[in-house]
Amino acid sequence: MVYGRKGACRMEDYQNRVVEERSELSKKIEKLSDFIGGPVYIILPSAEQILLERQLGLMISYSKVLGKRIELWGVKEEKE
Repeated sequence: MVYGRKGACRMEDYQNRVVEERSELSKKIEKLSDFIGGPVYIILPSAEQILLERQLGLMISYSKVLGKRIELWGVKEEKE
């Protein structure tokens, strides 16, 4: 559930899409983090490990940008 300013539930369609995108991205970040901490990651070539770590960092940065946009709209996100 997402609330706008002063508890109002009305948001623009694009805002709803951004909130949903951030939610989906958070799940992907968690899955990739788990993979990087797992046994398969250790046996990957170092070049691939580096790229996966870079990918994770970029995903986290992107999530932060989406979060700042959501914050600017005065939207309060519920924790899952």
